[in-house]
Amino acid sequence: MGIIRMELRVLKYFLAVAREENITKAAALLHLTQPTLSRQLMQLEEELGVQLFRRSRYHIVLTDEGMLLRRRAQELVDLAEKTTREFRKEPELRGEIAIGSGDLEGMYVLAEWLASFQKLYPQVTYQIYSGNADHTKERMEGGTLDLGLLLEPVDISKYDFIRMPVKEQWGVLVHEDMPLARKEAVTPEDLAQVPLILTRRELIQQEMERWFGPYATKLQVNATGNLPYNMALLAGARIGAYLTLKLHCTYEGLRFIPLSPALESGTVLAWKKTETVPPAVTALLEHIKKCLLTISCNPK
Repeated sequence: MGIIRMELRVLKYFLAVAREENITKAAALLHLTQPTLSRQLMQLEEELGVQLFRRSRYHIVLTDEGMLLRRRAQELVDLAEKTTREFRKEPELRGEIAIGSGDLEGMYVLAEWLASFQKLYPQVTYQIYSGNADHTKERMEGGTLDLGLLLEPVDISKYDFIRMPVKEQWGVLVHEDMPLARKEAVTPEDLAQVPLILTRRELIQQEMERWFGPYATKLQVNATGNLPYNMALLAGARIGAYLTLKLHCTYEGLRFIPLSPALESGTVLAWKKTETVPPAVTALLEHIKKCLLTISCNPK
């Protein structure tokens, strides 16, 4: 394959067609003629040497190669737009800060910091990406995220970080009709006797195995996943007890029960060591460091 010279403009055309699933509609939105847009897409397919779409009379569907390009194209376009914003000189601090985070107790603290920071710099906006620590780190490495709120254990050797002032408490979400729901705390022995729903993240699974000790080999895992809401729905359907973190939310028909012995995890707010940090991010980090020195950082 020769050198690929894809232009951002063409990638934006491709993304519009992928989103609309119709060349005519996409052409209208892009203010192009349909033949011009079709020609651009054909040239892109020729350049890549793959078929990106399966065409029918009324709509188009992405091939597997098209799905891959859609992910990569969106990352490239996001990165280009983010770079443009960072180089735009403004008299007042402004910009967009991209932050990745899982569903964590630490996010409640971070939200307070962001709120107080926005009162100081109202032209700064935030883009929040939800994902586990592994997915967040991938996007930080790709340059599409400025900061990541990461659940430990996690390898942060490539990052500078601020340790969050809260701990994440582990427990299980169980249907209120299950016998476990009557307990004040659950032990490894308790959970070895019921079906479980676990996270798919490998480092967390290893942490869980250490907590279970000799009972780790006796576990019955009925489901794994990475979205807490979906896993809570499975627990609500009595598929198993969902081993998860305690959050400031409730699920109808479910009860959260802490582990015994207690298990807690830390979280860190991290950013790449080698990156030149944009002014808005630098200002936010300085603001957070000041917040950590005070009891409250939410000006009225």
